[in-house]
Amino acid sequence: MTSLIHPTYFSSIIQFAVIAQFKESVFEVEDNYQKQTYRNRTYIYGANGKLQLSIPVVYTQKNRQKYKDVIIYNDFQWQSQHWKSLESAYKTSPFFEFYEDELRPLFEKKAKYLLDFNLKCFEATCNCLQLDLNISKSSIFEKEVSNKKDYRYLVNSKKESVETLKKYTQVFIDKHGFINNLSILDLLFNEGTNALSYLEAQQLP
Repeated sequence: MTSLIHPTYFSSIIQFAVIAQFKESVFEVEDNYQKQTYRNRTYIYGANGKLQLSIPVVYTQKNRQKYKDVIIYNDFQWQSQHWKSLESAYKTSPFFEFYEDELRPLFEKKAKYLLDFNLKCFEATCNCLQLDLNISKSSIFEKEVSNKKDYRYLVNSKKESVETLKKYTQVFIDKHGFINNLSILDLLFNEGTNALSYLEAQQLP
């Protein structure tokens, strides 16, 4: 079976669990852009709890716009801010130093299109996880699909419903408790080489 899923900004753990457990996945790249989704945001575990990192984009709801055509608003130094937030949140985690050289370049070179940047983030994350996948891209948008398992709903950061993930040790867990389904980066920095086994063991929705 093949999964159909949105490429997002450092995808949530449940999204990566789907990708890791399916032999083949198709990225939805022909959809219209929507606000309030993981397309341009991710959540990490900061010193004060759950922290949202959002990529600013040039977008208007007046005219429908394809996800792949959405341009990043680079006049604001969001990349520097996001990297500083990651450093602050995870510099004491067991594996931050192990992966930072792989990930830091993503926050140093400007990208024009949101989708292209998210695909680069996905590729870098797979390299860190040592995850070799068979990924293709959609060529048309289909509202209903019959030959794939449709996980596109996981892109919605406000309405998603996921199984509670197995707990793992997080940097500030003693302060705020376990926070479920954060960015894949939270799992990577805390679990390192065990992250892929964790993803493969999760129960999928």
